[in-house]
Amino acid sequence: MTETEEKTLSFNVVEIMDMIPHRYPFVLVDRVTECVPGKYCKGYKNLTMNEQFFQGHFPGNPVFPGVLQLEAMAQMSASVLMPLEQYKDKLFLYAGIDGVRFRKQVKPGDRFDMESELVKIKGPIAKAHARGFVDGQLAVEADLMFSIVGNK
Repeated sequence: MTETEEKTLSFNVVEIMDMIPHRYPFVLVDRVTECVPGKYCKGYKNLTMNEQFFQGHFPGNPVFPGVLQLEAMAQMSASVLMPLEQYKDKLFLYAGIDGVRFRKQVKPGDRFDMESELVKIKGPIAKAHARGFVDGQLAVEADLMFSIVGNK
């Protein structure tokens, strides 16, 4: 591989859990399908009626809570940097969320496809633009800012 070629990675849920400190029920990424570390990642979360949050979030008309959509996209965003050696064993904590727009309900049975692109990194602060889709339609988007701190 030459210096101009980028290595594209993918991760299953076990590999994702090796990178992020979250555990069930807060691991909200099932698979990272495409990742160029330091640039962008794409992946998804399969949503089934068995998810704990559907039991109490609008029973009879269950909806994937917006705050959990943002958390899933944050985990995807952290996956952009975590494969890089200097960010292994670091925690990525929210520092800000801007420009959030919810455009489509996400429901049980949906596959919540996500993509996140690193916009900027300066010192211990990173910013990513993340989007979530259902059936190819934009469901949510946001600019997520992270503080990168200590060891997990």
